[in-house]
Amino acid sequence: MALYAELHRHLGGSVVPRILWRYFQRNHRELALRFPDYSGFEAFYTRPRNTLDEYLELHTLVESVQTPATLPYFVYHLIRGAYVFENLAYLELRYTPYLRTCEHLTQSERIDQMAEVVEVVGQASQLEDYPIITSQILCMHSRLPYEVNRAIVDLAAQSKAYVCGIDLAGGDTYYSERLDEFVELYARARSLGLNTTSHLYETRGGCYPKLLPYLMRIGHGIQIPLLHPELLPQLASDNQCLEVCPTTYLQTGTLEDLQQLKLVFERCFAAGVDIAICTDNAGLHNVRLPFEYENLLTQDIIGFQELQICQEAAFRHAFAWPYQQPPTSMLTGLLRSQTASDLSGTPSYSSVPS
Repeated sequence: MALYAELHRHLGGSVVPRILWRYFQRNHRELALRFPDYSGFEAFYTRPRNTLDEYLELHTLVESVQTPATLPYFVYHLIRGAYVFENLAYLELRYTPYLRTCEHLTQSERIDQMAEVVEVVGQASQLEDYPIITSQILCMHSRLPYEVNRAIVDLAAQSKAYVCGIDLAGGDTYYSERLDEFVELYARARSLGLNTTSHLYETRGGCYPKLLPYLMRIGHGIQIPLLHPELLPQLASDNQCLEVCPTTYLQTGTLEDLQQLKLVFERCFAAGVDIAICTDNAGLHNVRLPFEYENLLTQDIIGFQELQICQEAAFRHAFAWPYQQPPTSMLTGLLRSQTASDLSGTPSYSSVPS
């Protein structure tokens, strides 16, 4: 039974290394020559980076081959893997549509082509054999012009059959010089009835409280409980949820050890702030969503009860989940089997249904 809702997954970083490398070998001579050996490509693609900027550069490698013509291939493999290997019931895919348009076009022509990109991704996500409920989050980008970002907001409002929200990506340290512009765009998004999230408070240099009132969820947000816990009561009051992506912070050098997240969970639980556990870029990490939960559990960062709280929070804060309750009956049975054990110790998996 599907158990998981994934609220923070990038289309560019979600293709697992083997699938991406195979695509290069079959369809892209230049990249095939650059990466002739799979093991070398996997080592390059999944190794930790020193900074978030270095990490984000990998997105450009994938964005360059994700065009309207090739997107169905990537979306199909992504959805199939998420259903078969991750037990996902719900998936929000986020990406910047402008960066999937044809580079030889003018800016105006690329803006016009974004609607085709959204349609292609939306249609490709509807797979009868892998019935995950999916929706798109369109990302504005900190390094794109205002005109393009405004067009992305407007396109999201015009595409609600496929799109459930708006995001801002590109590295949160780049927001400062254009903060008023981004506040204006988020105010516009809310006035158009759009759901909102943003990459924010991910890094020490990406803390902008001015954006918080416009957000329904916060992409990452880990620096709030770590550096600015005084903001947590307001987040709880506003029912804002953090989208925490554990492996990302090791891959980007944001955190040195996963144990640093223990304080994030403790302070958020104490303040009544919801956390949805997410993958961010499952392909770049070679880590799927169930393993993010398992890593937190086995390293004693959360217990089984906290796992269920986060699991249910993900469904509750999903922008396009159509039901009142998450599909957690299997998880409830698992939790009941753990009542005699120490939830903070090493869990026993002998009673997990097959």
